[in-house]
Amino acid sequence: MARLNTPEELLTFRQEILSRRDPNNPCISICAGAGCVASGADEVIEAFGREIEKQGLAATVTTKGTGCPGFCERGPVVVIYPEEICYLQVKAEDVPEIIEKTIKEKKVIDRLLFEDPATGEKAVKESDISFYKAQERTVLCNNIKIDSKSIDDYISLGGYSALAKALGGMSDLEVLEEVKKSNLRGRGGAGFPAGRKWEGSRNAPEPIKYVIVNADEGDPGAFMDRALLEGNPHSILEGLIIGGYAIASHEGYFYVRQEYPLAVENIHLAIKQAEAYGLLGENILGSGFDFKVVVHQGAGAFVCGESTALMTSLEGRAGEPRPKYVRSNIKGLWNRPSVLNNVETWANVPLIINKGADWFTSVGTDSSKGTKIFSLVGKITNTGLVEVPMGMSLRDIIYKIGGGIPEGKKFKAVQTGGPSGGCIPENLLDLQVGFDELTKAGSMMGSGGMIVMDEDTCMVDVARYFINFLTDESCGKCVPCREGLRQMHRILTNITRGKGKKGDIEILEELSETAVEASLCALGKSAPNPFLSTLKYFRDEYEAHINENRCPALSCKELIAFCIDPEKCTACGMCRKKCPVEAIDGEKKIIHIIDQEKCTRCGTCFEVCPAKFGAVTKISGEPVPDPVPEGERTITKKSRKESK
Repeated sequence: MARLNTPEELLTFRQEILSRRDPNNPCISICAGAGCVASGADEVIEAFGREIEKQGLAATVTTKGTGCPGFCERGPVVVIYPEEICYLQVKAEDVPEIIEKTIKEKKVIDRLLFEDPATGEKAVKESDISFYKAQERTVLCNNIKIDSKSIDDYISLGGYSALAKALGGMSDLEVLEEVKKSNLRGRGGAGFPAGRKWEGSRNAPEPIKYVIVNADEGDPGAFMDRALLEGNPHSILEGLIIGGYAIASHEGYFYVRQEYPLAVENIHLAIKQAEAYGLLGENILGSGFDFKVVVHQGAGAFVCGESTALMTSLEGRAGEPRPKYVRSNIKGLWNRPSVLNNVETWANVPLIINKGADWFTSVGTDSSKGTKIFSLVGKITNTGLVEVPMGMSLRDIIYKIGGGIPEGKKFKAVQTGGPSGGCIPENLLDLQVGFDELTKAGSMMGSGGMIVMDEDTCMVDVARYFINFLTDESCGKCVPCREGLRQMHRILTNITRGKGKKGDIEILEELSETAVEASLCALGKSAPNPFLSTLKYFRDEYEAHINENRCPALSCKELIAFCIDPEKCTACGMCRKKCPVEAIDGEKKIIHIIDQEKCTRCGTCFEVCPAKFGAVTKISGEPVPDPVPEGERTITKKSRKESK
């Protein structure tokens, strides 16, 4: 393909691509995102290739490895167009049947369809699956439709038309004003209005400016940016070029985690393809606008997600934050105006330019417009990526999309905003999801992590876990963060081990206040959030740990004990056989007992005891019952029958 020199040539080329494709011919899209690849997607893709060749269907049936469509736990996901038939958890051995039944005979294979656990109904189309019904997918919608390694696929679906519109029919100021009017807020953390940030850089007197993609996604359980980078890299690249045009920047950067090898590969390929088509480089689409892009791989430091630390790392130095006497959009990378937005923010830009600010603001709350992608994980039935309109309630996300809490457990809290976010309790489930709403509740939007917790989760231990993560990830540059978090982690660990004492809560509050007020960067300032939010909503759990040596959730290892109920024990021997330290005494027809001196509280006996008996129980803060006397441990036929 020759270089595209004008917006008109891009439009003509798009029409040529579409003219070569018969929309009625089958197209098999197989998710090739990291999650599905881990479940065997590569083998499924290869199997489709072999079977199509074997059946002589290569002329009419196409296959493509695509990005993540979101329903990660049911991968590998296969969607067959034009019917939009969606098959889940497809294996390589299923492929011949799919080709024979679905492609050749036009029949649906029931066992590969999604079955709603509540109603038992099966969904044929992807859009009919309950996981997708309540979503509003504008950024993620093309992930399953585009070959992530093909610029032609992206162009065929309207890709780079926003760039052509901006360069061919809008001034740089008009582009900026459209983004400002949309009230697009940064999807990576604080939610600062993107248009205002861009305007600051545009108006800065320094002639050399930079635009940067923050793809340093380090939150535990978060993979929103990864899915977009792997599945639709051109959408982010297009947004970045438009941003460069709007602020008169001619150089952009992707700062990507080194742990995302597929994302790095696809970004490099996207840049190479865009340069070959004249959509990147010199005189883009004949507009006179020049723009180049550099990819930089981060070394995995969580703190490099912070703007100044990221820019310091880009400069080739240790990724440490610096004081923000002047905002980075005025003095950022190499002390020059630098616009830094995360992956999802840049991916929204082409949509705003193509469809208009009014379209974007038609969705969302008064202060939070558009949609937001969340990684929905934890103790929830449906895990994966979800894209919802701002303003949807947490309850709807967790129950309508996520399918609720598995195994009949009770919902306890949801943690939003990553490690520096907060935990929101059940009585706030009707809270609207928005930047300001989550902040008022003691949490934050962050980049979009959403971890659901059930009744078995200890909130003190949750705070300890996240404070531990942030302690390890602190760059150590300032004392309130470096030493304050270390001391917070020490105290929280003691509390979960039954060594808490009166006054610990007050010390934790004082350390939190110091970190919030005196830390150098946002990591330190927001780090106490896990503790502060869990204390606010679950103070009784802290007091139970400290005052009663009791973990209400029966989770903290040092505060629980495992016992066998003699009324329920059938002497099946399962717990004794599986105990790794031989702490269980018993034999056939003899009630089993646990030697508390030997028990390591690993929980194996609790897990393997047959549910119909439920003889092994957990207790906390209570005296361990005395074992059954030796002479009374024999199970008679009568007692065995009663226990069953």
